[in-house]
Amino acid sequence: MSFIIKKLLLSAIFNSCLFFLLFIGIQNSSQKSKVDLLIEETIELPISFIVGSSFIIGSLLGSFLVLDMNNE
Repeated sequence: MSFIIKKLLLSAIFNSCLFFLLFIGIQNSSQKSKVDLLIEETIELPISFIVGSSFIIGSLLGSFLVLDMNNE
């Protein structure tokens, strides 16, 4: 496999494991909040889920940016 595919696969596996651990970790979370989107608000979600999912999405997007910069 090429280096780019290996890097994307490793990133996807790592972030999927983090997402799975996030669901295990928020089982007893009592603090909840709504996220204000441009159109409307979301349902009440645990704050730990909001922070954790933001980190995971940022990690995925960051891995795509590094791949794009290496091609130039």
